[in-house]
Amino acid sequence: MMTPGVKALEDEIESRVDAGDRFAGLFATRPTQGVGVAGFAPVTLSAHVSTPGGIDTLEASLPPGAESYPALTPRLGAAFWYEREIHDTFGVVPEGHPRLAPLVRPGSPETPGDRALPRHVTGYGMFTIPHGPVRSGVLESIEYLVETPGEAIPHLNMRVFYKHRGVQDAFNGMTPADGVLLAERTEGIASVAHALAFSHAIEQIAGCEPPTTAQLVRVLHAELERIANHLDVAGRLADAAGLAVATARLALHKERVMRLVSRLCGSRFGRGVVVPGGITAAPLLPPAQLRAELDRLAKPIAADAAALMATSSFLDRLRGTGPLTPERARQHGALGPIGKAAGFADDARLARPYDAYRALVVPSARSHVAGDALARLRVRWEEVDQSFRLLRQVADDLAERAPDLYSVTCEPASGRAVGWAEAPQGEVLYDVSIEAGRIARCHPRSASFHNLVLMHEVFTGDILTDFPFIEASFGLSVAGVAL
Repeated sequence: MMTPGVKALEDEIESRVDAGDRFAGLFATRPTQGVGVAGFAPVTLSAHVSTPGGIDTLEASLPPGAESYPALTPRLGAAFWYEREIHDTFGVVPEGHPRLAPLVRPGSPETPGDRALPRHVTGYGMFTIPHGPVRSGVLESIEYLVETPGEAIPHLNMRVFYKHRGVQDAFNGMTPADGVLLAERTEGIASVAHALAFSHAIEQIAGCEPPTTAQLVRVLHAELERIANHLDVAGRLADAAGLAVATARLALHKERVMRLVSRLCGSRFGRGVVVPGGITAAPLLPPAQLRAELDRLAKPIAADAAALMATSSFLDRLRGTGPLTPERARQHGALGPIGKAAGFADDARLARPYDAYRALVVPSARSHVAGDALARLRVRWEEVDQSFRLLRQVADDLAERAPDLYSVTCEPASGRAVGWAEAPQGEVLYDVSIEAGRIARCHPRSASFHNLVLMHEVFTGDILTDFPFIEASFGLSVAGVAL
């Protein structure tokens, strides 16, 4: 743990990124006690940097009562949303930040209720289309502000604060056993990944290692969650293209995967399985039956994926749509399928393996550089195939194992650690501090928060009818942004 000044912090992050590490996040904290009035306690900036071996934390403390600091965003573009979140939460101004409109919480600098639309592109015939926060279909609350002359999309803004639920603050004072229940509800589409990242942090603090059987079961649920998410994205893309049969088939496959998850643990989202120290119980299906169920799922999914990817009218809508350049993906540290589709792959299962991923053979992925909606879908189909291979390994290993413990005692007294897991959307981080057995602070960072900001800039050359394809191809959760 390092504590340089803000300038030194910025220099350190920049040099680490230039050397090949990845900027993984930035947040701020104030002491919970012992330093005067809370509003005047010094703010500490904490930055996470991803390395091949783990996640490093770098820190810089502002002077007590400081109301501003030199913004990192001008030199480190990936900090753009992170510094807006810090401003929303603490009121500390990152001087030199290009845009401090509210992000995760409504309010200053805009007056609450002020519906003035921002203007970033000027010219003859330019106007702004407010799209959302209420939209047709089962979609999350988000407002897109599309600046357009009528068809092209030269600029896009997003307002995500309609989903703010105060999740981060709700962790304070909880026991780790209760905290994991909140973690797996932080971002519903990645319940298992959030529970894993939280539990890994607690396990580091406590110094405990889950039993091997528990580690295998954790991988089982994480990979089923990945398959369900990728099927959902593919279905949304098919629906945007008006392919009714493909949409229905993919929805059927996703439903079957989620029903399998429910048969394994009683929850369609895999909740209630992962706990600090291991898992709560063995899968409700024996390994042989699990293997048979996986085989029954994999074949029709592969067949329908092949049929969809052979539909030229569908591919035409995705090819070249919403491209992210490899240079920008590397600069931002794009996560999950969005990064992999643009030639930047930093999969925590391989780069920073955890649980049974350390022993399993994780199939290597193909390299992609197009960075468009088509490449993102291809990455997801490859990950579905990869997940089925991992799941077969897990089922076979569980079948060969003798009865084992499912958890060990994991009751940390005090300490701080960062835990991570690879969600279907990319890396999830949890920075957790424990004091006297209870959570003093918990800062979750989803892949959705880190990646969604990139939607600001992938519309160059695209038109309004491309919008649903780009949004669906990102496959992110707004709830995972406005915590």
